[in-house]
Amino acid sequence: MQKIAKISVAIGISIATERGIMDYVSRPDYEQRLRKLRETEDIKVLTGVRRCGKSSLLHWLKSDLLSNGVEECNIFYCRLDAFGAPVNPNAEWLQSEISQAISNSNQSKCFYVLLDEIQDVQSWERIVRQLHTRPNTDVYITGSNAYVLSSDLATLIGGRYVEVKVQPLSFAEYLSFAEAYGLSFDSKAAAFAEYLRYGGMPALFHLKERTVEELSQLLRTIYETVILNDVAARTKINDLDLLSKLVRYVFSTSGSLFSTNKITNTLTSNGRKTRPETIDGYLRALTDALILYECEQMGLAGKEILRPQRKFYPVDTGLRNLMRNFAPGDSGFQIENVVHNELTRRGWKPTVGTLRAGEVDFVAEKAQERCYVQVSESIADPSTYERELAPLNAIDDAWPKYVLTADYLNCGTTENGIQIVNIIDWLLAK
Repeated sequence: MQKIAKISVAIGISIATERGIMDYVSRPDYEQRLRKLRETEDIKVLTGVRRCGKSSLLHWLKSDLLSNGVEECNIFYCRLDAFGAPVNPNAEWLQSEISQAISNSNQSKCFYVLLDEIQDVQSWERIVRQLHTRPNTDVYITGSNAYVLSSDLATLIGGRYVEVKVQPLSFAEYLSFAEAYGLSFDSKAAAFAEYLRYGGMPALFHLKERTVEELSQLLRTIYETVILNDVAARTKINDLDLLSKLVRYVFSTSGSLFSTNKITNTLTSNGRKTRPETIDGYLRALTDALILYECEQMGLAGKEILRPQRKFYPVDTGLRNLMRNFAPGDSGFQIENVVHNELTRRGWKPTVGTLRAGEVDFVAEKAQERCYVQVSESIADPSTYERELAPLNAIDDAWPKYVLTADYLNCGTTENGIQIVNIIDWLLAK
């Protein structure tokens, strides 16, 4: 049993509380982006699954503004799910609060509006629209599901917003949090094994004791909150039993190609009869809640896909493994899940590549760039080595090609230019 030490370190704004839990550990990539977006005309929208760290980032932003000379009277910060906020906040209440704050501000300076969990306010879009038309006003909002952007906001502001997608901790961030909280590992490999098993939800570091029971309970609480609030309640799903079985199936088999019909038939054969249309609706609700990513199949090198299938990846491997009761094994698919999420974090759009020579785990595209990524837990066996490289060798373009593996054996560059990289080294590369 490992306890979190009560310490204070010079990382971000780190404050030790009476329980030994620090309020904030720096997440430099997000902080840098928010600083670059400061006082731009677009509305800044931070999206991400619940408990991934959006609220902490917004609170950091307030502290950063103050430390850079912004007067406190020129910052309106409201966490709408906090104690003291109205139980059923509405647009009229929010407008009144903001108007009062503006009247008390220094109106010769920029006024900052920071609204956390905005989706809890009915008709919030109109308030944000009004703020966007007000001169010298910088608006930041957070939301725990895609409905924030699929709502009337896009229509009302004509696309004048920028989305900042916040994910659970990357492995590099995980190591920073571990250092800040005094959590030590024997090696980076040991830290990666724990990251792979329990994921990167920041709240994991708030636990006083990191026992399997405590970690599992926290992840289950997060899971149930998302499923009940952002999936079932918001999309009016009444069949929670079917939803639960679908989540368990999709999470525990992530990394496998699916068609909706295949999922439907599997659930039906297990005694849970349903229809493809229902499954599609539930999967859409899960992706809109930002707890699940969809990765589509695409054809390469003349391989036509008449009926494309899909892979699904949970936003966090801890939530994935929760559905398997943290059973050992299956680490190859878990590593693939981590790679998919890291590609997404780095701004790539991954798809599954299919060609006659085999499957490429990820064809990742960003702007005018592309790269190909194979993921294999081990390529020490010669037959595995040949199997993993064959699809990449069959692609004759000049875009970068990678094999990511937990091995250090065979790392380097092949004669065909394929880079074989250890997964930990890749995750920690700048």
